[in-house]
Amino acid sequence: MEKYHIEPYEDREDTRDFRKEEAYLRAKKKVDAIVGFYWHLAVYVVVNVFLIILIGVNSSDGFTGFGPYATAVFWGIGLLFHFLGVFGTNFLFGKNWEQRKIEEYMEKERKHWE
Repeated sequence: MEKYHIEPYEDREDTRDFRKEEAYLRAKKKVDAIVGFYWHLAVYVVVNVFLIILIGVNSSDGFTGFGPYATAVFWGIGLLFHFLGVFGTNFLFGKNWEQRKIEEYMEKERKHWE
């Protein structure tokens, strides 16, 4: 009986190509989500500037009160959730922010005592 040498599944060329394609598709999906958010932001700014001016000029209260800004506030809440969905909650501080800050302060202390 003849023995066959079978390469491990993970080392096969077609598997590596498949993983590259999956990585590409995930990256493309992320970029599409970011582009979608920026379009949402642009439309938000244009429409709300128009509405604030339109309502403020035609209202008896002018630009005072909540009326001219109501759409911007509530749509802004939705935009915030869109932002969090695209960029995640770690956008400002990042995953390792706390550790980096600890190391930064420790370095400052070390320099202070030298």
